[in-house]
Amino acid sequence: MNRIFLDVHALQTVPPSNINRDDTGAPKTAVYGGVPRARVSSQAWKRATRTSFKDEHLLDASELGVRTKKIVEAVASRISALDPSLTDETALWIADETVKATGLKTEAPKRKADSAKEGEPDPAPEAKYLVFLSTRQLDGLARLAVDGAADITAFLKDKKNKDKAKALADTRHSVDIALFGRMVADVPDINVDAAVQVAHAISVHRVENESDYYTAVDDENTDAETGAGMIGTVDFNSATLYRYAALGVHQLAANLGQGLREEESRSEPVRRAVEAFVHGFVASLPTGKINTFGHHTLPDAVIVKLRTTRPVSFVAAFEEPVRGDQGGHVRPASERLSEYIPDIERAYGDKDSTATWVLRVGPNTQKLAGIGTESDNLDELVAAVGKAIVERLEKPA
Repeated sequence: MNRIFLDVHALQTVPPSNINRDDTGAPKTAVYGGVPRARVSSQAWKRATRTSFKDEHLLDASELGVRTKKIVEAVASRISALDPSLTDETALWIADETVKATGLKTEAPKRKADSAKEGEPDPAPEAKYLVFLSTRQLDGLARLAVDGAADITAFLKDKKNKDKAKALADTRHSVDIALFGRMVADVPDINVDAAVQVAHAISVHRVENESDYYTAVDDENTDAETGAGMIGTVDFNSATLYRYAALGVHQLAANLGQGLREEESRSEPVRRAVEAFVHGFVASLPTGKINTFGHHTLPDAVIVKLRTTRPVSFVAAFEEPVRGDQGGHVRPASERLSEYIPDIERAYGDKDSTATWVLRVGPNTQKLAGIGTESDNLDELVAAVGKAIVERLEKPA
């Protein structure tokens, strides 16, 4: 399959907020172009994107996975549903043995074991690390465990059955695993190379963190009891962010394989995954301190490029920080992009194989109107990208 890359760029302004904190509780920052910038880590936005698949009903639950240490309980609950005659204790035991047959390591959680009251059952074993498995993989492991429930130890000593357990953990990946990958140090054979790369979002301008001093009043205080019941500080900043993600469509197709539904063409699950990712990445928002700041915003401008060369970030357009002397950053940031994109595409792009779509809001983004095909709304943009992906995938090599 030919290489196909999808680049997603966004300009998004967030008001005073603390979206992504460092170890001191302050908003994360980075130095770029010699000045401090606001920063939101790639992990924070990947998490927001991944949770949007379920929360916004972008994908069916059967197409999603679960990332948890409680993998034994997840398999055991499926075992109980398949064979209600098995006791809960037996279901946990054969689930644990089946999970370990894949090469994953489990252990009794010490903290829970220490806190368990006398007479209570031991806590269920947990993986030693977070494990990312698809719904289909969990279901397959449960069915295998039920098949060997009569003597799970002997059943899994059979090399054929042990190999099947490993194969079940490494086939029919969910969309989120196919997109964001999976790394298991103990079992490198089931690692999945991520199809998506997400950059740390950074402000297009210089940013200095600020601190908010706040007080809380004790509702039961009398008039004679003056002063606050609690005082504290919370750090924050505000910024116009440049956000970027690159999706290797060919890698996504390879990770999904034949997809989750037998009757579908190879391109259909890829289309759904791409559309869900574009929608999720554009519209999602990390929720750090959101109850404190209510920083609910959406991008001012989105640019999507489909290309066959290699991913290209446009962050260099902001290596020299945008100045806000004239009262705002969105307009000058849009002007920077409108000049930089044609310039770098002229020098390094492939005009014949590159498609571009633009979604923008308000007069401050007017300069981006000629960069590509304009979409009226996000759904229209997503549908256009999905259609183009199918055409590329089904085009003869």
